[in-house]
Amino acid sequence: MPTNQQIQLDNRPVGEAVASNFKLVTTETPALQDGQVLVRHHFLSLDPYMRGRMNDSKSYAVPQALGQTMGGGTVGEVMESKNDKYDVGDKVVGMGGWQQYSVVDATVLGALRKVDTTHVPLSAYLGAVGMPGVTAWYGLVKIIEPKAGETMVVSAATGAVGSAFAALSKARGCRTVGIAGGPDKCKYAVEELGFDACIDYKLHKDANSLSAALKDACPNGVDGYFENVGGMVLDAVLSRMNAFGRIAVCGMIAGYNGAPLPLTYPALILMNRLKVQGFIVSEHMEVWPEALKELGTMVATGKLRARESIAQGLEAAPEAFLGLLKGKNFGKQLVKLV
Repeated sequence: MPTNQQIQLDNRPVGEAVASNFKLVTTETPALQDGQVLVRHHFLSLDPYMRGRMNDSKSYAVPQALGQTMGGGTVGEVMESKNDKYDVGDKVVGMGGWQQYSVVDATVLGALRKVDTTHVPLSAYLGAVGMPGVTAWYGLVKIIEPKAGETMVVSAATGAVGSAFAALSKARGCRTVGIAGGPDKCKYAVEELGFDACIDYKLHKDANSLSAALKDACPNGVDGYFENVGGMVLDAVLSRMNAFGRIAVCGMIAGYNGAPLPLTYPALILMNRLKVQGFIVSEHMEVWPEALKELGTMVATGKLRARESIAQGLEAAPEAFLGLLKGKNFGKQLVKLV
């Protein structure tokens, strides 16, 4: 069995996460038991939710244990198998964590899933045709419930979730507006992802200024909003929501370091009879097959061409993750391990 490198959570962040919260260790891979498979990871997914799990505080997920391998999505190849359903060479997606190899009990429902790379690249199963894509699909289809002709807005528009949201929203006949950071991201959003408009939040020092830009981009108001950021961005969008608008709350990255995120005008929720609903996509596994079918078709046919930011080697994961939290990534953030 191969020697395995892993990145563990060594200590918990105080405020902003830093590279010294993590440590790189080398371990021996245990021999396989019946029902298990050995997976060599090709790509590791880095996602904003991981920051919340680094804290030892009440949340929707159990905190990441100290001295244990950081959890996270992976795609890779079966190298050895003691499970009749998996053969050496099978391409698989799972939650292998921040390490080069994982030993997976493939008898556990949902622990591992075979994927077809004929028309969809392996890495896409961690992005557009994976958890981020299904997240966009669920928030749009099940919570916002868009109608053709309505206006949809998404923050973190050029990330893995936002880029999938754009394709799904446009396919349903909606005007689709993004909010992103920097001129390059906004140009990419409009020219490559198909957004009707994209607002650079970095040009706006407060919610009033951002709200004015939203008014120009959304002359008919906002019917549906997919929230990834919180803070000033949420304040700005709330001021432009139409009556009976719907907000799917997926993330609040502006508050991941522990700072409070007060709402300036929460009465707008009542005045406009808004639906505001948070969700965790892993609690809705029943929709994954339908969502993945649509997303996979979009990627295979070129209707969804999401960009990837790829860091090289396991040791690069901590810095790439910290960069993701500051918006330095362009599209889905991955770590290439092979």
